[in-house]
Amino acid sequence: MSNYVCLILLSFFMLISIAAGTQFKVGGSNGWIVPDSNAMSYNQWAEKNRFKIGDSLLFVYLPDEDSVLLVDADAYNSCNTSSFVDFFNDGNTVFSFTRSGHFYFISGKKDNCDKNEKLVVVVMADRSNSSSLAPAPLPASASPPPYGWVVEEPTAQPPPPNGASSRVVGMVSTIGAVLGALSYAF
Repeated sequence: MSNYVCLILLSFFMLISIAAGTQFKVGGSNGWIVPDSNAMSYNQWAEKNRFKIGDSLLFVYLPDEDSVLLVDADAYNSCNTSSFVDFFNDGNTVFSFTRSGHFYFISGKKDNCDKNEKLVVVVMADRSNSSSLAPAPLPASASPPPYGWVVEEPTAQPPPPNGASSRVVGMVSTIGAVLGALSYAF
């Protein structure tokens, strides 16, 4: 019977890990800094990744020297640091995506933002019908310019070619393994 309990606990923890989102570290090992002109821009990096509801961004920076602002498209395009939706200055900011749509981030220092320390992330809509969240409307000025910088790629994998969510495939596989083990145990 103890093998049965261990199997159930293992399956439970596997399901939890499948349901968790991916954390993307902005700027890689360098963190959230003014980008080097030779490096990949923050937005080029963001365009190569697929962000989903439940994923998060990790901004690492020196709190005495920088901060992160969540802004609208207009403040993003003009580097307006006085008009923000949210302000972060703890040096280790985790921002979780709870809805789909465009998210605009800039440095809290206007000079840094003017030097392209800014990022636009597009979070994909949840197509599983498990959420009633509607995608955010796209502002007229939402075409992001290619600015920013990141060196570290996340561990997130693209979805399977048939369009099925990798989380769903993983969960179904785990459930199948549990059911197979249960039928074998009894």
